[in-house]
Amino acid sequence: MEIISKILVAIVALEHLYILYMEMFAWETLGKKTFKGSLPDEMFKPTKKLAANQGLYNGFLSAGLIWSFFICDSIWAKNVAIFFLGCIIAAGIYGALSASKKIFFVQALPAIIALLFVLLR
Repeated sequence: MEIISKILVAIVALEHLYILYMEMFAWETLGKKTFKGSLPDEMFKPTKKLAANQGLYNGFLSAGLIWSFFICDSIWAKNVAIFFLGCIIAAGIYGALSASKKIFFVQALPAIIALLFVLLR
């Protein structure tokens, strides 16, 4: 169970590193493809700095999950993972309610699944 939970946490961490990359460095290319239809094409250039800020926050979430792998105390490591997964779940639910329902399935659901496995370990 522990190996599965760590793999799932790692997948969520990698997903948020990918989001960091897309929002901070590829907003006008990859971001435009990802959010096609959600945002008019002409809005990507003026929102580039806002997206970069969002990307930075996704990087912090990813860093927190990665940090949980390096904590020697298992209870402390579990609590750190729970905290950051909870943050991702909250952000994913808010994004689904305020922007696009797709965000729930892309961000919140993987974090919910990972959280369940972390809680069960």
